[in-house]
Amino acid sequence: MSEQSRDKEKRGDFLTARQLAEVLQISQSTIHKLRRQGRIPAVMVTPRLIRFNLRDVRNALASQPIETNYTPLTVVKQAGQQLAFEDLFTETFD
Repeated sequence: MSEQSRDKEKRGDFLTARQLAEVLQISQSTIHKLRRQGRIPAVMVTPRLIRFNLRDVRNALASQPIETNYTPLTVVKQAGQQLAFEDLFTETFD
């Protein structure tokens, strides 16, 4: 592999917020939110020019616990019992 192709390969590891958002399939605003929270590393070339190393971002995300706002529905007491729409917003099922 030539030195020029190795340099090009290294440059390919650094992505803009838009490119990183496409790779991770999330929005650019989420990328910037994660950066501000310190959850993903970034290279601040200038205050407005920010780049992300894909390998470092993936490692950072893989090492963090997954946070969700998901609360599983409790199992319905009797098999075959159907939930009403209102049941989704109540704490307990009667």
